[in-house]
Amino acid sequence: MAGKIKVTLYRSVIGCTEKQKAIVAALGLKRRGRSRVLPDNPATRGAVAKVPHLVKWEEA
Repeated sequence: MAGKIKVTLYRSVIGCTEKQKAIVAALGLKRRGRSRVLPDNPATRGAVAKVPHLVKWEEA
């Protein structure tokens, strides 16, 4: 797991819990439709797994 993953926020965080908003912010996603390339490690995978209804990810 030494690669990179591209994470995209495809749903708004309006109406989400504060914890979910904090997770999305920690991933570096601010607005819907924006993407970030992040390291593929257990911490990133865990954060993405907490908000699968808000983000999409793919191998980069």
